[in-house]
Amino acid sequence: MLVHIRRSLVLAIIVLILTFAYTYLSTGVDQVLFKHQANGSITPNGSTLIGQNWSQAPCPGHPLGSCVFQGRPDAVGPYAGSLSPVAGGGDNPLEANNVPGKPGVLNSGESGASNLGPRSKVLLSNTEELVSYWHARGVNPTPDLVTTSGSGYDPDITAADATAEIPMVARATGIAPSTLRLLIARQNHSAQFGFLGSSYINVLQLNEALVKLR
Repeated sequence: MLVHIRRSLVLAIIVLILTFAYTYLSTGVDQVLFKHQANGSITPNGSTLIGQNWSQAPCPGHPLGSCVFQGRPDAVGPYAGSLSPVAGGGDNPLEANNVPGKPGVLNSGESGASNLGPRSKVLLSNTEELVSYWHARGVNPTPDLVTTSGSGYDPDITAADATAEIPMVARATGIAPSTLRLLIARQNHSAQFGFLGSSYINVLQLNEALVKLR
């Protein structure tokens, strides 16, 4: 009996040691190879992994959102939060909206595209509204700037998207377009490992760098 107890205690100690060893080893590997992801994405201005609404940023003397770079239209134009539940027209999946007829009851935000087909009149109307939104700010929008991402949470845009917004940001901030182009180039990340996906710019990091310029 003592033999069995001794074996059980030895096995328990070995498992305990392996458990702690695995925990510390995996933590060490994460800190070396994936430090940003392991430590979290939250900054004082938001998350670098989740898109957010930049269209409401105050810009004295200029339209809201015109003094910063904006991401894909999950919270702009027809995709902005409304009193309607998430439905065919699409709304902002990053916000909780009031359920119609039920004051104080929230319809939680959802991740996902609006699933509107290429012949959808709602999609056409939404896109036209977004094009007008950008034109009013002096921007000739790229396709990305008038279409939502598949998840509705995309925090990134391409260098072409950011470059299209330069006239708007330059007018609102007084920063020279040439300086903004250099900023975009510095914030442009290459494809992961050089071949996975395409180059991208994180909108939050781009705007944080823009604030330092200003």
